[in-house]
This record gives sequence, structure tokens and C-alpha cells, in this order.
Amino acid sequence: MTFNFFNVRKLYTKAALYKNVQLTKERFPNLKRGSYGIVDSTDIEFFKNLLGVTNFITGEEVKSYNEDWLKSVSGFSKYVLKPKTTEQVSTILKYCYKRSIAVCIQGGNTGLVGGSVPVFDEVILSTSAMNSIISFNKLSGVLVCQAGCVLENLMNYVQSEGFIMPFDLGAKGTCQIGGNLATNAGGLRLIKYGSLHGSVLGLQAVLADGQILDCLNTLKKDNTGYHLKHLFIGSEGTLGVITKIAIQCPNTPKFVNVSFIGLESFDKVLSFFSLVRKEFSASLSSFELMDAVAIKSVQKNIGIKCPINDNLKFYVLVELSGDNNYISHSIQEFLEKALDENLILDATVADQPSLIQNLWKIRENIPESLLRYGYVYKYDITLPHELFYEIVPEIRKRLKHLDVKAVCGYGHLGDGNLHLNVATIEHNVEIASAIEPYVYEWTSKYKGSISAEHGIGFLKRKYLKYSKSNLEIDLMKKLKNTIDPKKILNPYKIFPQDEIN
Repeated sequence: MTFNFFNVRKLYTKAALYKNVQLTKERFPNLKRGSYGIVDSTDIEFFKNLLGVTNFITGEEVKSYNEDWLKSVSGFSKYVLKPKTTEQVSTILKYCYKRSIAVCIQGGNTGLVGGSVPVFDEVILSTSAMNSIISFNKLSGVLVCQAGCVLENLMNYVQSEGFIMPFDLGAKGTCQIGGNLATNAGGLRLIKYGSLHGSVLGLQAVLADGQILDCLNTLKKDNTGYHLKHLFIGSEGTLGVITKIAIQCPNTPKFVNVSFIGLESFDKVLSFFSLVRKEFSASLSSFELMDAVAIKSVQKNIGIKCPINDNLKFYVLVELSGDNNYISHSIQEFLEKALDENLILDATVADQPSLIQNLWKIRENIPESLLRYGYVYKYDITLPHELFYEIVPEIRKRLKHLDVKAVCGYGHLGDGNLHLNVATIEHNVEIASAIEPYVYEWTSKYKGSISAEHGIGFLKRKYLKYSKSNLEIDLMKKLKNTIDPKKILNPYKIFPQDEIN
């Protein structure tokens, strides 16, 4: 069975005034274009004949494909290719490989590190027309679909069958599952369902030279040598184009409960987290932290009110899910005791879908609210729980003399993933220099990761060394050179410039 979704290309946000974005090559003048082929009239004719006029895009419409959501980087590609099948992707890459034409692979273009847009004039290969559900097995809960399926469409589909997707993202209305795999997106429920390396059973990918690698396994157990699927999960389009996915979907929990809680200090947050995890370990599906600055930003720029006292220093959103209806009663008693002991200062609880959604809207609107200031420096890092928030006040101190609108920390405390955001009116070299590489040096010092779920992309390529050893980076480069010796797939991403050409 095959189901097609009409995928309207829409913005992940209504944020900010639309403005021209400085070209990446101008912001980074030392960056040099690789010795790739330049698309000519013969190439254009080939692509048009293969895809048809509708799925070969040029002119003004290409502009939105050239710019990332943050308006932080912009390429100047003239052409967008929108294949519908794996075979068309194979034909495109085989042709581009022969001609040494660089290709930028793009899904929903919701990435936050410049990985989904061209740096120079790379041809953009968009997966948005590959949006069919191929099959769903109700017995096993395995979904097979094309890479261009929008996450929210998949969530709605499996929900109608009594299942859920094993991950959820704020960008679900626009992001595509192929891009989710390519960046190994973590999301809001990793603490319960784990990463995509565990839930993805198989995938199909097209290599740089057009060969189709079919690892579309739907088995939960397969112990036959190297699991090549893992190479492509998190590879950010540098090793191949993911075209199909087989993913394990859990059953829909019968009961869901969300609490929104206010606390006076980060120490109290950690104590509360420890107690929640101990008391509700089997049902804890999300534990999200938001500081006061993040909440104020949502109130001011989006107009969503805080459901509890809005003058506290920290807030957490706790989601419990499971098949026993004791959850609501138990969390009520648990929170009452925490209030009596002054561990928490205020709380509200929701167990109805509409009320739950309202609480989640606060957390999910933080990124958009910050972008309304004009420009955001975003850092997606993993840290030990006890150090999760320490870097936020450190960055505030470093930037106190500069024109910064907001410095805030929020994220998935349950898995140690902090989103450190600095909002300004526009990009500023002095501000950027005060943050980078300090934030990466600080993270590395405490054995953290410079990228928890966003990937390396273009913007973090110089800082890979803060999370990977020389040997690890060397092996990564050898792998890239073996699979894509001409380096036509997503060039200028992950590795520094001198390691590309």
C-alpha cells in the first residue's frame, strides 16, 4: 500500500522580518570553491528530461532553498532537483559524479548548522517530492516510507493505527524523516525511546556514483556483519542520499500526563529530576528545562502566557506516558509533596490532549520567540547533568558589555542536551568572537559534545576537533574519501576547508 501526502513547502516559523541574507562566501571570505563542474545547458536539458519541468526549479523560487531557517548562511545555487524515486536519485548522482557537479542534499531545510543549504553554487537535490508511505505492519509496528515524508504527517498516520513515532521535534510540521536520520535528530522523547540508531531498522541510500545501497531491513535482529545503516544516520548527507527508511514505532501509550513546574534554583532542578526519574523511571518520556529568559521570550514575542508564576528562575516540563492510569494520581501526590518540602514553588498538571498541547507549545515556541529579535547564535551541546546550566551564566558575563537581547538556556535535561541561545538584532563579529570558540573549549574541558543533535554542518566544521580525536577524524575522512572520492556530496560540511579539497 502506498499513501501520498501533498507536501506544501512552508516555513518552520512565522518569525522575524524576511530579509536578505548575506552570502556565505561573503561572510567567510577565506572559503574557496572546490574544483567542481559548472552546470551548463546540456546538464539543464538532462535534468529537465529526467524530472520534467515541474520538478526542475530555477529562478526566484530557488531563493528559499538557498537560505537556512536561521537566516545565518546562504548559497547561490541556481537549480533545485526534486526526484520522486530512488531510481531518479541514482540517475542524478551518476550523472553529477561523471561531471563532478557538487550536490547539496536538502530535506525540510530546518537544520540549524548550515548543513542543508549550499555554500556556493551546488545543485540542490530536494527530497520533498519523495513523500510516500510504502507500508505499515500493524503486527510489528514497522513503518516503511520515503525520505521526504514530513514527520508530522507520519505521526498522524501511525497515530491513526494506534502507534506513535519514536521521536518528536519542534520542527515536525516541516522537517522530513530523511533529514532527521541524516542528522540523527534526538528530539523531545529520547530519554524513553532512545536515538534513531536504535529505532531505525533499515534504510536505502544512493551513493555518490549512483549505486543504490539497499539496507532496507525490517527485522529487529540481524547479526550479519557490519550494519552499514549506521554510517548514514548522522552523516549529514556527506556519504549518500537516504531515500527510504524502515523504522520501529511504539504503541500509543494509553495515558499521557504533562506537568509544568517552577523552581528557584538549578540545584533544586537537579534534585527534582533525580526524584522524578527514581519514582517514574518506566513512564518518564520527557524532562525539559527552560530558564526564565526563555519563558519571558515566549511571553513577549509569541504571546503565550506562562501557566504558573512567571517570576521564577527555572521551569521544567515533565511528560509521563504509559498504560496504567495511576500516572495522573501519582504525579499529583508527588508534586504536592514536593511543594510542601519547598523543592518546587509552583506547578500545573494536564492529562487532556488540548491542555497537554498548550503546555508543550511553550517549550516548542522558544526557538521562534528568540529569532524574533533578529538573529540567534545557537549552540547544541551535551554536558554532564551537574554542569548542564553552568555555561549559561558564563556566557552572560562574557557578553554583558555587548548589545545582546537575550542569553538563555533550555533543552532536554533528561539526556543532558542543552540549547544555549544568544539573541541579537543582527550578526555581529565581536559577539561571535566572544562566544566562539570559548563555548566549544568549555564544553570539551568538561568532556561534553559540541553537537548533541543538530550535527556539525557548515557552521561547526572548524570545531570538530573539540569532540573527536585526531584518529577519529582521520578515519572519518578516509571513509568519506572511500565512499565519495570526488567529494561531490554536501561539500564544505563537517570537515574544515583544508580537509575537503
